[in-house]
Amino acid sequence: MTTRRKFMAGLALSPLAAKAAWGNASWGKSTTATLFVGTGTKTGSKGIYAFRFDAASGDLTPLGLAAEAPSPSFLALSPNGKFLFAVNEIDTYQGAKSGAVSSYAIDKAAGKLTLLNTVASGGSGPCHVNTDQTGAALLVANYMGGSAASFKIAADGHLSDAVSEFHYASTGAGPGQDKDRQEAAHAHHAAVSPDNRYVYINDLGLDRIHIYKLDAATAKLTPNNPPEWVAAVGAGPRVLRFHPSGRWAYCVNELASTIDLLDWDSATGALTLVQQTNLEPSDFHGISRAAEIIFDGKGKFAYASDRDDDFLASFRIDAASGKLSGMSRSPCGGKVPRHIALDPSERWILAANQESDLIAVFRRDPKTGSLATTGPTAAIPSPQCLLFV
Repeated sequence: MTTRRKFMAGLALSPLAAKAAWGNASWGKSTTATLFVGTGTKTGSKGIYAFRFDAASGDLTPLGLAAEAPSPSFLALSPNGKFLFAVNEIDTYQGAKSGAVSSYAIDKAAGKLTLLNTVASGGSGPCHVNTDQTGAALLVANYMGGSAASFKIAADGHLSDAVSEFHYASTGAGPGQDKDRQEAAHAHHAAVSPDNRYVYINDLGLDRIHIYKLDAATAKLTPNNPPEWVAAVGAGPRVLRFHPSGRWAYCVNELASTIDLLDWDSATGALTLVQQTNLEPSDFHGISRAAEIIFDGKGKFAYASDRDDDFLASFRIDAASGKLSGMSRSPCGGKVPRHIALDPSERWILAANQESDLIAVFRRDPKTGSLATTGPTAAIPSPQCLLFV
């Protein structure tokens, strides 16, 4: 018997399947791909850089500066592959206390970007940007501003001014919270549900994931019921990513260095904790900040990065429950792996080592999910986001 939940889960697969199909088509029979890298521009970088990636060798060939921009720390690709969006992680834009978000047209062959327009992000220090499944709406999380905003994406890639803005209040760090990192709300990530009906904003400062209903036609967000998911005290939810099947979501908690497996209810948008996985052993007492999680296209394996202790963690994913089982911990090839990505062939995993000013590349066995411990590297100032197009 087909239940409403199973039916909605089936519908949820269609946007993900469409994205996967587009990704395979873009790769084709070529062994090379274009990689855009978002950076921080306080240490010598000038903006977004491009590389040619060779899947036969894992080598990265620099193509130079793709677009000059202030602190384009995170990037997102439109579902049709024509446009790139970047947050500008700054505190002031056009005299207002806000960061910015920019839209670019992509010249994939040349590795160049043409600026279309830039608008205020709705809060200072934006650190994450994402599109909805259709490419009609853009979502931004403003870390320092403790806020989130949505924008309409025009057919030609231009961005509207903010359609929705939500600013989160805080009374300061409470018992069990980090006094330095959770003194205020800090929106860190914007995720869209597989069925395109809900938006999830990770709030590292408040130990919350705020939940909204999305009207993709207008890009407008409205509070959901339930309005939030509450993480463990002091966990610091940083990133939320849905499994390729659309059945579950995984929340990376930066401050606790844990991963929460969350059951996703497509009927209500609610999240329910199923499993919590520690990235560090129980006897670890140093500083550790979990950063990112990604999956292979078939959803059999997951990979997470952790900073300060500087490693990549590999996991198997149980097909029936979504639960993680640890496989190995590997070197990240540098310091502070802020972001990781699989290349389109899924034979390599790349780590953006922010404080080492390099991208490290590791061969991946698609059958076993295992990673090599060494590989090619490419120098670049303060790499913070990796985006294949």
